[in-house]
Amino acid sequence: MTDQAVLKVVLHAPTADALQRARSNAGNLLREQPDAHVKIVLNAQAVIAALDEPQEQLDAITWLCPNTLNRAARQNRAPLQVLPHGAIAELARLQQDGWVYIRA
Repeated sequence: MTDQAVLKVVLHAPTADALQRARSNAGNLLREQPDAHVKIVLNAQAVIAALDEPQEQLDAITWLCPNTLNRAARQNRAPLQVLPHGAIAELARLQQDGWVYIRA
């Protein structure tokens, strides 16, 4: 990208099916726009699915809701990352900071 700002996309997935779509969408976007900034933000059932089904290429850009982790009594695993706040607050903040929100 030359004159344009870097594309910043946050993919939100609250279910296991949405997680699969988010991973597919992120992979496709990064192939087409390798310099894009992409975050996959998970809450609810998607957190458990991500913990149980590693995805080597995309786990490093995947962020888990701490509220869901606590409710499920689960521990994070690297390279997945835990959001500093609940998913809803983080999604709102990212949009405020110019990230494009896409519900997977």
